Amino acid sequence: MTTPTFTLNNGVQIPAIGLGVFQSKPEETSAAVASALKVGYRHIDTAAVYGNERQVGEGIRASGIDRSEIVIETKVWVSDYGYDETLHAFEKSTRKLGFDELDLLILHQPATHRLEQTLAAYRALETLLADGRVRAIGVSNFMPDHLARLLAETEVVPALNQVELHPYFSQPTVQAADAAAGVLTQAWSPIGGITFYPGWGDHRRSVMDDPTIAAIAAAHGKSPAQVMLRWGIQEGRSVIPKSTNPTRIAENFDVFDFELSAEEMAQLDALDTGVRSGPDPDEERTEFFDRVIPEE
Repeated sequence: MTTPTFTLNNGVQIPAIGLGVFQSKPEETSAAVASALKVGYRHIDTAAVYGNERQVGEGIRASGIDRSEIVIETKVWVSDYGYDETLHAFEKSTRKLGFDELDLLILHQPATHRLEQTLAAYRALETLLADGRVRAIGVSNFMPDHLARLLAETEVVPALNQVELHPYFSQPTVQAADAAAGVLTQAWSPIGGITFYPGWGDHRRSVMDDPTIAAIAAAHGKSPAQVMLRWGIQEGRSVIPKSTNPTRIAENFDVFDFELSAEEMAQLDALDTGVRSGPDPDEERTEFFDRVIPEE
């Protein structure tokens, strides 16, 4: 089966669904990546700060799938922002992954309290793009004001913006700003996993248990996770669910044999609470942002 794709604003195509490895333990990541590629995934999303880029590369090589068929996406961490620092961050990531070229390289945070470093980091991405070392560049966790400022100060429009996005937090203003600029919205936590991760607020509840989603899933003979992924793809978003469980990895990929009705899509849209479950992108988390990314 050929996975549907989205075309980025520079003509590069990426699969509609990819495997995320946020919080995947290094010792589990290689097997998860190989399992995903065996199922049919062709897009793997990682980040320097996840500490598992090396294992992503190992999993890709273990899969036997040709590198040219796979979209590799990774992110520059805030401690490596700055022009020369970000060029070096690219070298660190490619060395760990074991590949000379990246398909997608994005800034992990807007780091609004470090504006000059953030802008310099993005200009480094522009250089890497111009030099052919990355095929597309983008951002993550950028709100409309962050995106507007970036567009005003740089030359290349980001290809995508990866943000927290699930039925309980669908960020319509972010999606609208992305669309107006020609930026693809990419959803992290597309099945709402962040809503029951510990550590952020006291409003956590599992979107997996939502009765509206459960009813739609039952009507299609699908799981709640599959319904949420299908919702995202049908609305034109890239989705990157995370799992290290081979059964769940396969289930998450099995979302192209059904379609949600307009009424069902509207029901899912109506679940938005407007309440963020992950960290606020405008918060200056100094200790975390200063975390040093190892050379090896």
